[in-house]
Amino acid sequence: MRQAEASTIYGTVRGIRKDGVNVWRGVPFASPPVGELRFCAPLPPERWEGVRDASSFGPVSHQPPDRKGTRFPGESPVHDEDCLYLNVWAPLEADSLPVMVWIHGGTFLTGAGSQPLFDGTALALDGNVVVVSVNYRLGPFGFLHLSPLGGNYSSNAGLLDQIAALEWVRDNIGGFGGDPRRVTVFGESAGSMSIAALLAMPAARGLFTGAIMQSGASQTLKPAQGWGIVMELLAELGLGREDAGKLRTLPAETIAQAAGRMIQRLTGGSPGMFFQPVIDPLTLPEEPVRAVANGSAQGIPVLIGTNRHEGDYFFREGAPVPEIGQSLRALEQALGVPDLSELAAHYPATREGQAGILTDVFFWRSAVAFAESLLEHGPVWMYRFDWVVEAHSLLSRAVHTAEIPYVFGNLSHLRRMGLAVSPAMKTLSDRMRSAWIAFAYSGKPDTGQLTWPQYGLAERATLVFDETASVLKDPEPDKRRLLSKFTEAGI
Repeated sequence: MRQAEASTIYGTVRGIRKDGVNVWRGVPFASPPVGELRFCAPLPPERWEGVRDASSFGPVSHQPPDRKGTRFPGESPVHDEDCLYLNVWAPLEADSLPVMVWIHGGTFLTGAGSQPLFDGTALALDGNVVVVSVNYRLGPFGFLHLSPLGGNYSSNAGLLDQIAALEWVRDNIGGFGGDPRRVTVFGESAGSMSIAALLAMPAARGLFTGAIMQSGASQTLKPAQGWGIVMELLAELGLGREDAGKLRTLPAETIAQAAGRMIQRLTGGSPGMFFQPVIDPLTLPEEPVRAVANGSAQGIPVLIGTNRHEGDYFFREGAPVPEIGQSLRALEQALGVPDLSELAAHYPATREGQAGILTDVFFWRSAVAFAESLLEHGPVWMYRFDWVVEAHSLLSRAVHTAEIPYVFGNLSHLRRMGLAVSPAMKTLSDRMRSAWIAFAYSGKPDTGQLTWPQYGLAERATLVFDETASVLKDPEPDKRRLLSKFTEAGI
């Protein structure tokens, strides 16, 4: 493999040439957030002399173990607080190309930009774009609401990491063949929720010119909820409020393990999200859906969508089904609402019913509300991913995360799941990648083969990705109106 060098304002990095693209891995975009910098806003990396090796991925943030090998097939990566690294894929002759910055998902608790599923080779090569994937601090290290402690404690540290990565892109991506004036952020699940927050955060303004949001929208905790989780974690560690400073001196593994026990205790195994963005005057002063309605994302085109059966990913057939009340309490906690029982009465108290509530309330309702809030301030496009693979244990439904291999063109991931890649799968991947790439180039997802009308309140045009790509006007209007009623009631 040949080597590729690029200059940054911190020093020179040497990557590799592989499969027709230049790749740089493990490039630092911030100083290690360790010791006294734990729970602080990220600081710029230190400069280095000579040429820094960028052929291997950096460590990933501390997170629960990947026992099934779904995130990191094969050898598990190093887990470390020193995790603020990014990766770049660029065509060999790249020069001022559009940049696509991927923010991974994982309930703000798991994942990394270095997951094989997020390899940017196909996107960079086929789309003639520069692809960047980033790490950010996860779980208690990135999303504890600690700004009430004062000093240099920060809330939303994981979001500030993402902003630091975007600042690095602004200042350095030209050396890798990218155009810092054409940056599209795209992400899925918690990565998409992060983008919703970035669209609302004053510190992120001007750092990107377009946003693609896959299966996630405005999602925050109120300050009191965020502080309550801090107190729960302290209690799990056997500490009181007066001992909060010890969070900086305890071993990272001790904190991570205590967070896992706390989540299990509070959710009973139901899907829940205790680490997520929190409303905080210094970093995220307003709920993202309200901020964008007030113009915080003025002029930024947004492509947003969900998968048709998101919730089935979390309530899988054959797995134990949590008691409906426990599931509702976990969802109420995640959404910051007091009572979902009236809405839940419209669904059966079965596995399918619980999956449907999660799909409709947590994902689809949030996406529609966010799209509506954007409409007065910039163009919006909506999609729904419906593609299924009959008889597969998981992908027989269009579950959460199912669209990712098609967006990246990494269909080898499907082979690892026991599937033969069909011509229809390749066509679907080509169609989605082409739309995402067109958006990165022009701020519109239209391609020569795909006409995609903007989303608006009159027709609510939604592009459905299935065996064919077709435009559906106002899908499931009765359900949308039902969910809207609860949205207006404060859900």
